[in-house]
Amino acid sequence: MRDRGWWFGAALSGAVVVMAGAFGAHALEGQLAPRLAAAFETGVRYQAWHTLAMLTVLVWRVSCPLAGQRLALGLWAAGMGLFSGSLYAMALTGLSGLGMITPLGGVLMISGWLALAVAVLRAQSLSGSA
Repeated sequence: MRDRGWWFGAALSGAVVVMAGAFGAHALEGQLAPRLAAAFETGVRYQAWHTLAMLTVLVWRVSCPLAGQRLALGLWAAGMGLFSGSLYAMALTGLSGLGMITPLGGVLMISGWLALAVAVLRAQSLSGSA
């Protein structure tokens, strides 16, 4: 299977999204300060959207593999780990210093989107399509 590791990672991330969402909604309900609960929910939301984006790119790669797609996948994966992971850790530990990591994860996720845009533009220019 092509991109087996990426498929596995996206599936694992999807499972983590469901578990984190359920944990946040049930086990953490009323246990966290509103600011920390909101941070945890933000981590879940961004991980969910980027997991869906990864799955979309993996499906797209079956019919149209582009060089930059794997770069986007890697940047999104790293970004989710740093962005969502730091928000989860900050919410669970209360260590606000972990919030310094969050913007780096955001930059990596944005970079993944930009890498995907560049890959599409390069592919169109190589094929002569507009």
